[in-house]
Amino acid sequence: MSSDEYPTDEPAVVTCGLPYANGDLHIGHLRGYTAADAYNRALRKLGQQTAYVCGSDMHGTPIAVGAEQDGVDPEDFAMAYHEQYEETFPKFNVDFDNYGHTHDATNTELTRDIVATLEDEGYVYEKEIKVAWDPEEDQPLPDRYVRGTCPYCGETARGDECDDGCGRHLEPGEIENPQSTITGNAAEYRDREHKFFAVSELSEYLTEFLDGLEGTSNARNQPREWIENGLQDWCITRDMDWGIDYPGAEDELVLYVWVDAPIEYISSTKQYTERVGADAYDWEQVWKPQAEGEDGEPDAGAGAAGNGEIIHVIGRDIIQHHTIFWPAMLEVAGYTAPRAVCATGFVTINGKGLSTSRNRAIWAHEYLDEGFHPDLLRYYLTTMGGFQQDLDFSWERFAERVNGELVGTVGNFFYRSLLFAARNFDGTPAVDVSDDVAARIDEAVEEFQVAVNEYDLRGASEAGVRLARFGNEYIQGHEPWKLEDGGDEQAKVIRDCVQVAKAVAVLMEPFMPEKAERAFSQLGADADVHAVTLDAAHESPGAFGEPDELFEQVEDERVEELEAKLAEKVADAEADGHDGDDTDDAGDAAATETESDDSAEDDSESVSDDIEPLSEDRISFDDFQTMDLRVGRVEAAEGIEGADKLAKLDVDLGAETRTVVAGIKQLHDLDELPGTKVVVVANMEKNELFGVESNGMVLAAGEDADLLTTHGDSEPGTKVR
Repeated sequence: MSSDEYPTDEPAVVTCGLPYANGDLHIGHLRGYTAADAYNRALRKLGQQTAYVCGSDMHGTPIAVGAEQDGVDPEDFAMAYHEQYEETFPKFNVDFDNYGHTHDATNTELTRDIVATLEDEGYVYEKEIKVAWDPEEDQPLPDRYVRGTCPYCGETARGDECDDGCGRHLEPGEIENPQSTITGNAAEYRDREHKFFAVSELSEYLTEFLDGLEGTSNARNQPREWIENGLQDWCITRDMDWGIDYPGAEDELVLYVWVDAPIEYISSTKQYTERVGADAYDWEQVWKPQAEGEDGEPDAGAGAAGNGEIIHVIGRDIIQHHTIFWPAMLEVAGYTAPRAVCATGFVTINGKGLSTSRNRAIWAHEYLDEGFHPDLLRYYLTTMGGFQQDLDFSWERFAERVNGELVGTVGNFFYRSLLFAARNFDGTPAVDVSDDVAARIDEAVEEFQVAVNEYDLRGASEAGVRLARFGNEYIQGHEPWKLEDGGDEQAKVIRDCVQVAKAVAVLMEPFMPEKAERAFSQLGADADVHAVTLDAAHESPGAFGEPDELFEQVEDERVEELEAKLAEKVADAEADGHDGDDTDDAGDAAATETESDDSAEDDSESVSDDIEPLSEDRISFDDFQTMDLRVGRVEAAEGIEGADKLAKLDVDLGAETRTVVAGIKQLHDLDELPGTKVVVVANMEKNELFGVESNGMVLAAGEDADLLTTHGDSEPGTKVR
């Protein structure tokens, strides 16, 4: 890997945490896969050679538990979900270059080779440990077949994780008061020999690795605490008969799922090369470190090997596995370490934890069944916040984003520009783009490139939205409808607008690939929007006819209907009861799980179900200082025409009076707001909603939009500290 800006001369691979093949996909899962897909596409826009690979995680105790409950073979059970995932991901324009699974021959062989290398290098040893045993069935109890008490916090826990309490990973034999989930009787501990990977010996290397790691701050900072507290060696075997057998083991020992699951990243990349050929994409250039000669130059004997750019997009709950266990394995086995780890936050629904057992989830098939375009959800999930921020989904917020940014800004500009060009010039006018507009496009392209290098998907998407907002202001300011039809002045204005429209399509492709393809088609562009780089933002479109609307308004009645459906199915699930242990929720596999913990018993609803959970991601004091919070006084307030919930506020901030759009139209008497003190985020980026530019954000609490104000008589402009 390098630390150079993208694009680099080395090939890249983007991966996403493997989905556990034991349940349907929902929007919590889709956040990770759409984000990784968008980032991979964004890298290609920069001209970076890259591949997006993933696969289904077929092993682990939850698979065995699910198969046993269904009375089927574990392989058949997992394969059914694997095939379902293969069908579902393309429906959301998630375009894997290769999608495999951990049980295939490639991954099995590569896993055994890597484990053999760990042994040969002296990093694997045997140790006798206490294993939970069911005396009635006379069999060992793998992780998910035992529950008991967490030795660290005293809460109820399952065999591999304190899922009701501190969330800590638990090694075999750690759980206290073990109980068999098979019979319900008390379990006992018996001595068994297991294999351990000596991760503790790699503390110094892992510290250096984290020093150079890029991506999200949570992925860099959380592991340092584990290293400082002293790393524990990992037990890499389990008493099971489902998984990859430990090489040479006589007993029924299989490899712990966290050994073979991340190796699928390499296996899937290798399979991609086998399909397209090493000339098109060489997996060894990514995963095999290139040796250097005494002069510091690449060793001629190193062959085609190289140092690729490896970017992992994962769920926040599996940071430890990707920043401690995985790079330790790679270092000993002689593979390239990741350049970046981007850990996504959790997804909540209407401020409450996502729960599959309570059916408080929006399933992938449900979203599609409602008739919404997949790119709308992609846009919401990838741009609502940064990688590591928690994301709350509600149909109301979904509609606001679609109606405000996509319909009101991007779609509005695109349609009015192309319609005018088609009717008056049969497409692109035959004149040059003005220097000022070309410079503004360059500025947007630079914003996009900087954001991609900072692993900032939201910033990359905003480059396109801001350019469309500029386009709206440009066409409104130049009023081409008042100029001579077909004349030179009109041609110059429309030529600029058409070029801006094409640039917007190029910049938005990673987030809305199908919509961008449609936009390119309507522009008459003779190119594949998915293959072009950022240079295409300046290439002239062709001739074209009248366009269609790219986006449709989501009406308030539709939002109310969808929220009612969600509430009804949650109520039905809670009325039917649930077992409190979502086996298709966060597990011990490499799934990009974005669900909050939901293992409370039926008879008690936790407070976190009513109050949005506190974020585990802390910000520094310096980060807080970047927020310019000011006291403001509302001078005027009026509803925005065509928007049921939005109001336009004129707010005095001392130094100036600004227009701020707020979703309070139905929650406050606007006539009574003038004179009200409010708290405003003054350095919030500008945004256009229903044709009104919002220059700041008013802070409010809860669903009733309780406006934050001051207790005393602070003057407008006073800084909030």
